[in-house]
Formats: sequence, C-alpha cells, structure tokens
Amino acid sequence: MAADGSGREVFANTAGRVLGFDFDAAGNLIAADAIKGLLSISPAGETTVLADAFEGQPIRFADAVVVADDGRIFFSDASTRFGPADWGGTFEASLLDFLEMSATGRVFEYNPTGRTLRRVAHGLAFANGLALSADQQSLLVAETGRYRVWRIDADAQSLDLREASPKAQVLLDNLPGFPDNLMRGLDGRIWLGFAKPRSAAVDAMAPYPFARKLVLRLPRVLWPVPPAYGHVIAFTEDGRIVADLQDPSGAYAETTAVTETPERLYIQSLHAHTLGWLPARRP
Repeated sequence: MAADGSGREVFANTAGRVLGFDFDAAGNLIAADAIKGLLSISPAGETTVLADAFEGQPIRFADAVVVADDGRIFFSDASTRFGPADWGGTFEASLLDFLEMSATGRVFEYNPTGRTLRRVAHGLAFANGLALSADQQSLLVAETGRYRVWRIDADAQSLDLREASPKAQVLLDNLPGFPDNLMRGLDGRIWLGFAKPRSAAVDAMAPYPFARKLVLRLPRVLWPVPPAYGHVIAFTEDGRIVADLQDPSGAYAETTAVTETPERLYIQSLHAHTLGWLPARRP
C-alpha cells in the first residue's frame, strides 16, 4: 500500500499467520509465520520455507524476525508448548502460555550461507519482539510473559535465561503491560507496543500453579483477559524511556508495534481492522 493507505494489494499469501517480517539485502521479505515457520518471500511473491524445525522438533510459534547487515537472520519462537495451529490462534495460544508460565520460548539465528540454525537463547516466558543494537552485537528481546526486555549477546550459544549469565541482562523490567514487538525508529529510538495492560488477576495467580491450572480449564469467556487499552513507548539502548503514548479509552487497542517514518508513526494492532497512524513527534 502507499504511505497514505491507498493502493492496497496482496503481495503474498503464506496460508499461515505472518507476525513479524524484515527484508534481506536481496529484497526478499523474511517472515516469521506462526503456522509455517521462518519464510523467505521473493519480490515476485514466491515463498520458501527456511526453517520449521530444530533438532527434530517443530517450531510452533515463530513470532518476530530481524535481519543483520551480514545476512544472518534472528527470530523468536514464542512457545514450544502452545502453537497457534493447535490451540485456536495466536491470541488463544499466547494466553495459555502466559498462564502456564513454563518458559519455553527461544531465540534462533538462521545463517542463509550454510542454511544452518543455531539456538541463541531459551528459557523465555513467551519470546516475542526482536531488535538489533546499533553495533549489531546484541539482541533486544521482549519477554512478554514476564513483562520485560532483555539485552542478549548475539553470539550467545544456547543460553539458558533462567540462569544468570554475563551474556544477558534485563534492560527493562516490571513493565506496565505485555510487551510485544520491538521496532527500531529514528534517532536511536526503539519502539515497543503493549498488546494488553497487565492483569491484576493474572499477577495474583502467579505464585499458585493450581489456580492457573483451573483457569486453563474454564470457558474462554471466563479467562482473565485484560481490558482494551492502547499503549506504546519508545526507549534508547541504555533503557531510557523517551516517549510514552497511551489511549486509556481503548479506541485503538492491542497496540503491538510502531513503525516510525519522518512524517508518521504507524501504529499496529493485534485485532484492529485498520492501520492507525499519528503525525510524527519530535522530542
């Protein structure tokens, strides 16, 4: 589509559920498809599966992706327990993962030169958004289920984030909502969208596995889903918040990401039928 939303046309149809995407140097769209895995879509719209399994086990919930300058592709696999294909969709699978809190999310590196897949880190409670640091030596990773953002060495090898390591530090912690996508903006800003505000009911159940187990067995209408609320922030690589935009009315809710251009902030939403935008703001 054009920058004003006109001229929309279908570029490709993966027959899956594309969540995050980036472009490589050849102009291929590299997509994290929650159903199909890691995909490459050529400028002509032809789709190739790059990775859909690791060590014989399926990649159930490919979520976010970022392409490094040297061609390496980093992507997150939100959960090995709850895949959208088996649990009714991305929203339903994510809620189940938050309640169980088994922390099976992973981050991978795919090297297109050798077509190899390397596990960078695991032990994340729903591995979500990804962004590379300016020097491309670190990955910023949104851990949705624990309301935080990590900084992880991009060269880490199968790092278990449930254990302390000098190769990983929590950059933002105790966030006010469920952090979703991370998108690099202008002037060093990194934008983060909160898909939902935190739920007091979910937080209260955190120490009680039996209560969470009971909730998982309730009809969906009784699940403790937080109210509609729009919320995005921008921060710098040292963790300083430089923008905080909120819509308590929830008129444009489930704000998952921001794409920043010199003219506009494009606001994405998990379920909205429109792409929102605001005039660009400068500090």
